[in-house]
Amino acid sequence: MSLKTEQEPSKCSLAGLPTLNAVHFSWGVFLSFPTMPTRAMPVYQQTQKQVSQEYHSSKHVTQQISSRKSSSVKSVKKEQVEATQAMAEPAYKVPAFREREPEGMQEYQRMAAHFGRGLSTMQQELHRMRVATHEQVENIEIAREVRERMSVRREYHADTPKAPDFLVGLRSHTVWEKTPVKLFCTVAGSPTPIVKWYKNNVPIDPLNAPGKYKIEKKYGVHGLIISRCSVADSGVYSAVATNPEGKVTSKATVCVRRPAGAAESAHLPGQVPLLSGIHRSKLEVTFLDRFGVTFGTEGESLTLVATMVVVPDLPNLPPEALWYRDDTLLKPSRWVEMSVGGGAAKLTFPHLNKDDEGLYTLRIWTKDGTTEHSAYLFVKDAAPSVVGAPGAPMDVTVSDVNKDYVLVSWKPPNTTNEPLITGYFVDRRKSGTKDWVQCNSSPVKVCKLPVDGLTEGASYHFRVRAVNSAGISLPSRMSSGVTAAEVESDVEVIKIEGKYDIVVRQEELQGVYVTLLEPPTEVHATEINRTYVVLSWKPPSLRGRAPLWYLIEKSEGNSNLWQRVNTGVQIRSPRYAIYDLDDKKAYRFRIIAVNKYGPSEPSEPSDLIQKVDPHGVPSAPGQVIASRNTKTSAFVQWDPPKNPINLMGYYVDCCAVGSKAWTPCNHRPYKHTRFVVHGLTPGETYIFRVQAVNAYGLSEESQESAPLFIDAALTAPSAPYGITLLSCDGSSVTLAWKRPKNTGGTRITSYYVDKREAGSLNWKEVSQSPATSRVYKVENLTAGVFYEFKVQAGNLAGVGLPSEPSKAFACEEWTMPEPGPTYDISFWEVRDHSLLLQWRAPVYSGASPVTGYFVEMAKKGSSDFVTVNAEPVKHRYLKINGLETGAWYVFKVRAVNVAGKGKASDVSDAVCAKALPGIKEIECGVDEETGDMFLSFEASEISEHSKFTWSKSYKEITESNRASVSTVGRRSRLTFVNPDKEDLGIYSVAVSDTDGVSSSHTITEEELNKVLELSYNIRHPIVPLKTELNYEVLEKGHVRFWLQVQKMSSAASYRFIVNDKEVTSGEGHKISHDASTGLIQMTIEHFTRANEGTYTLQIHDGKAKNQSSLVLVGDVFKAALKEAEFQRKEHIRKQGPHFSEYLTFHVNDDCTVMLVCKLANVKKETTFVWFKDDEEITLDVAPNPMSGTCALPIPLFSRKDQGVYKAVLGDDRGKDTSVYDISGQVFEDIVNAIAHIAGSSASELMLQCTPEGIRLQCYMKYYTEEMKTSWFHKESKIASSEKMRIGGTSEMAWMQICEPTDKEKGHYSIEIHDGKTSHTRSFDLSGQAYNDAYAEFQRLKAAAFAEKNRGRVVGGLPDVVTIMEYKTLSLTCTVWGDPKPEVTWFKNEQEVLSDDHNQISFESGKFASLTIKNVTVEDSGKYSINVRNKYGGEFVEITVSVYKQGEPIPEPKLGQMARPTPIPASQAPPSKPQTPAPSVKAPTAAPSPSLKSPTPTPPPSVKSPTPAPKSPTPAPKSPTPPRSAKSPTPPRFMRSPTPTKK
Repeated sequence: MSLKTEQEPSKCSLAGLPTLNAVHFSWGVFLSFPTMPTRAMPVYQQTQKQVSQEYHSSKHVTQQISSRKSSSVKSVKKEQVEATQAMAEPAYKVPAFREREPEGMQEYQRMAAHFGRGLSTMQQELHRMRVATHEQVENIEIAREVRERMSVRREYHADTPKAPDFLVGLRSHTVWEKTPVKLFCTVAGSPTPIVKWYKNNVPIDPLNAPGKYKIEKKYGVHGLIISRCSVADSGVYSAVATNPEGKVTSKATVCVRRPAGAAESAHLPGQVPLLSGIHRSKLEVTFLDRFGVTFGTEGESLTLVATMVVVPDLPNLPPEALWYRDDTLLKPSRWVEMSVGGGAAKLTFPHLNKDDEGLYTLRIWTKDGTTEHSAYLFVKDAAPSVVGAPGAPMDVTVSDVNKDYVLVSWKPPNTTNEPLITGYFVDRRKSGTKDWVQCNSSPVKVCKLPVDGLTEGASYHFRVRAVNSAGISLPSRMSSGVTAAEVESDVEVIKIEGKYDIVVRQEELQGVYVTLLEPPTEVHATEINRTYVVLSWKPPSLRGRAPLWYLIEKSEGNSNLWQRVNTGVQIRSPRYAIYDLDDKKAYRFRIIAVNKYGPSEPSEPSDLIQKVDPHGVPSAPGQVIASRNTKTSAFVQWDPPKNPINLMGYYVDCCAVGSKAWTPCNHRPYKHTRFVVHGLTPGETYIFRVQAVNAYGLSEESQESAPLFIDAALTAPSAPYGITLLSCDGSSVTLAWKRPKNTGGTRITSYYVDKREAGSLNWKEVSQSPATSRVYKVENLTAGVFYEFKVQAGNLAGVGLPSEPSKAFACEEWTMPEPGPTYDISFWEVRDHSLLLQWRAPVYSGASPVTGYFVEMAKKGSSDFVTVNAEPVKHRYLKINGLETGAWYVFKVRAVNVAGKGKASDVSDAVCAKALPGIKEIECGVDEETGDMFLSFEASEISEHSKFTWSKSYKEITESNRASVSTVGRRSRLTFVNPDKEDLGIYSVAVSDTDGVSSSHTITEEELNKVLELSYNIRHPIVPLKTELNYEVLEKGHVRFWLQVQKMSSAASYRFIVNDKEVTSGEGHKISHDASTGLIQMTIEHFTRANEGTYTLQIHDGKAKNQSSLVLVGDVFKAALKEAEFQRKEHIRKQGPHFSEYLTFHVNDDCTVMLVCKLANVKKETTFVWFKDDEEITLDVAPNPMSGTCALPIPLFSRKDQGVYKAVLGDDRGKDTSVYDISGQVFEDIVNAIAHIAGSSASELMLQCTPEGIRLQCYMKYYTEEMKTSWFHKESKIASSEKMRIGGTSEMAWMQICEPTDKEKGHYSIEIHDGKTSHTRSFDLSGQAYNDAYAEFQRLKAAAFAEKNRGRVVGGLPDVVTIMEYKTLSLTCTVWGDPKPEVTWFKNEQEVLSDDHNQISFESGKFASLTIKNVTVEDSGKYSINVRNKYGGEFVEITVSVYKQGEPIPEPKLGQMARPTPIPASQAPPSKPQTPAPSVKAPTAAPSPSLKSPTPTPPPSVKSPTPAPKSPTPAPKSPTPPRSAKSPTPPRFMRSPTPTKK
């Protein structure tokens, strides 16, 4: 469409708005008005005419289509002509009374420029006509295709050559930004001309800007469609038609305008990418509710929803919706979920992160192209794990992926009030696992980190955490998965016909013959900063199939001294990060490739590389300018830094004026230098600053912007409306109208009124000077003539649009007796169920004064008005209650006089019964300083020019000596002067230039009395007391009297009065105070009987005063005096060494009882002595008083430890004594404390078998018989007896069942009581457990009997004997056994037989001897005696050494007795001497580990040491066991090897 602006000299110099001049169809057929008078038609007549035209046009097209179906052959050219005729508008005949002279044309054009009230209606009608015509043209095309498919022969006649000619040329357009423009023209010529499009004489190529331009051609109509126009699309467009006969050009101007106060997307560059083509859709989509600017927090879930109307609404075919964040098309993932259907498009974020912040655009394909909506999503930081920790980084990306190396980069978070970020930690996690591994041991300061040491083929995720002095941030969102793999740069793809391609690698071409590697090439640094340097190189071109790795060497400067870098790391990727370089030195690097065949030659050295920060953080941005945008947002723009190198974006911060707390406006770096800050508080004043961001961090803050008051941007006001006739006297009329709905952000200063006679097109100004109110008297009118009026409003921004013309008012004098209409109905104090209606009195009162008013109400859209008040109200306001929340209502008001009800007012605007968000009510209170009564109101929103208007009974309170008004910011206060009953009533406040912010409050007599009482207390104050007057006895026996007040000034005064006499600070009395704490005190140093009496403290603080008294007589005084004397004595005692804590006890974890006391005021000479029952106790380690604590341990505590214990402390300054009587209850307490520890440590009951019976025992840390211990059998308490013996040791408690029988089966338990709880342990001695125990008891019993009666050597034999040759040796010992044992002697494991040389004797069954006469050297050897009976026996060995005369005597080991070696009864020595086989070892009678206890009978698994001979000359084992063999029968003191049972 084309927009044209004209201004009137007198009132349109500041603002002019476009109006409709011509409207065209998208198919090149234009709807225009044939003559000028046509445009002067009233809107309703034009609408009716357009609908009629549409109907007749549609009917005409239908008839033509029907006739064409009956014809068989038509030419294409004729169809085009018919289509053009079908879309053309029928001629319009101008009525005679509307015809005008040409000289009225100028006035018509001025009028048409402001004729905007029908613009939207006309556009809707034209849209419907365009759709209908478009469908008809498609039907024509379909019919043509059908005829072609029927193979109908057509005859084409050659056209006569003709130069191109534009039948319909291009037309200029003026459009709003973000709307499409369609340029159409119709070209004729033979042969068919070729049309090319140009912008500013530059050819238009749709491929250069995909989605921006679309060129169409249909039926000879050529079109250029420009999508989403921007200001840059303004220019001169031309269509050039060319054929062999010539060339012709048609031009048109396109002007793209940006609306004043445009939304955010009008400011922000680089929104959504343009369409790559037109997407066909048969659906018409219209948005209903759109998502707005949204605020979220990390970790939350959030959904953006846009509801829509889809025609036709097909459940199985929803519209196609595309979601964009900034300029990125979104796809469903774990972070975003998308759905379309049910009349809504939704974008859901299951877990918000700052990565999700940005401008979101919803684009939906429609029948005519696309419709879209955009809004910003802000995501703030989640609460940190540590106060002061930074926010999480964002946008973690992974690049430069190789076999074992990747480069991780991210964006830094914004920091406003937190400490500066000192570095970052990068974590990695293998896909499929849950454990994160930290990649860097120390924080990296740059926002990128090379990560090596990865596993080839493994997939990884990465995340980043920021670090500052306060702590570590929460982790960022993890990156997408990336697989560590070699970059396949050596892959060649060969395309062949068919389904598959051939992939060939260079390695496959090289074969296995490549062994010697070529050196790597192109060594250079890809990343350089002060933390690390990343080297990169190109692998050898010929590398074979063998695995390849690299070695790196470095050289300082230009020297040729090369040093290996990666001594312990095998590098498999052509990337490597080097950290340990000197910042002040430059290095060269070279690379050596290595495989199993050996290393290559070194590569060419790199250029000199030095570890520096090439850029560093950017400089601060330039000037910051903030301007108004909306009531809750501001438009901020700034100059970029002087050197904007590698910028990631900017962070914008804001701060309310008067506050020092800066708040981040965005939480993800914003790329452009213009930003709309949302979420601001209306009516607040803010300042802004900006920081630039790159990989090295945040720049310094820019300079702060100028303070900005948050309010909507100033624009010209909208049109007034609701022009009403209030009265008429035959030559003048009084008019009223309603304020524009949009005042343009500032106060309206003037109204311009125009008039015209009905049926006339000429508007005339009523007066040269504008009206200043909304009631205006128009004079010098002609009686009997009908007049129309229109009004325009003006403010600082200019003059707005004119109102729609009023109804035609007749200039006839009013003479009716009833009053005229009321006017200016307004709504205040709108709440969920009520509102206040106000109006103005009628200008025409009728034949008598107005006596009241009736209010009528109806729901919006209904004509059924109901009278609200049964009786007329005399005032011009009415509180209406009982409304339905959220419902819309309209009202009318009628005035009443003696003659009856007058004319009704015009119907009011619709109002919704719903309270404004954040609205507050009036508060009634008293000033704490002055005691003045006030009403206070805080507005939920204000504008820069808002004013608070206070009223009583809804009449404005002006200058008054009863109240005053004061306003600061959003809060206004009405303060009363000496309030009384005259001030009772309804008070209200209204805030101008807002959406009806108002409130009311009724002061009742009851409330007034309460407030006056509070006011009196404030004006006649008392000093508030925290505590009354109290006393306390101090350490030295001093008595302190004190009192504390809630608040106390430095000028406060006070005095103490005792028994009606004032006491001052002096000797014996100390008086003081602390104003900061409100504490007042008096201390009496020597408190005696003379101090009995009444104590009073009087306080004066400014106007406030108070007093408090304390009566200290009788028993109360005696108690105080006794305490004072005691404290005085205590003080004297503490002058020397003394006990700060007297004796007490505690029990250690090992159940040792400790008597403990604490000492004070000791010195080296101080002595400390322990006594029990007046007898001094001497300890191994003397007590050390200097340690401050002395303790007396009493181990293994029992009843014998009862007594009176005393600790005496003393030196030359005096002595002190502490006495502790351990008896009675104290003894019981100690035993219970021991029982508690012992019981808690008690083990479960264990079974132990003995030769006497079955024993149940419970191990614990300490046991004593004084502990309250009880044994139970089947819940019956057991008393100690011969059958059931109860006892214990210091380590355990036991109960033994002697000679058990089946009666003793059952459940046994022990209970240990500690005075509070009981500790129970149990054992079930029944079933198999009893059977096993009983069998073990029987076995042990038999083994004990056998051990008692077996044969043994009681004593007498030495271990070693040394004797001179030819002497007589006598080996004699005592043996025992029952029955009498047998004795056998052996020499060197051979039995010794009695003869003349060796005489053996065994007397009385007790004394055995071996006597060797005339010993010789041959008699030296190892002798042994075997003593045994049926229960067993033992071996004893003796070593005999014979030396010759004259030889030195060997040193025998004197004093050692021979050690017996018991043997079981089954190991009987041979009855005859046998020659042992030299290869057979001596038998060892060790029991098998599987045996529970040794018995005289060996187990089956142990072979007998004397097996039966298998041949006449057997070789048995030696019957003499070695001396190390032990008896299989354990001694009595040994525990049974039977395992304990629980």
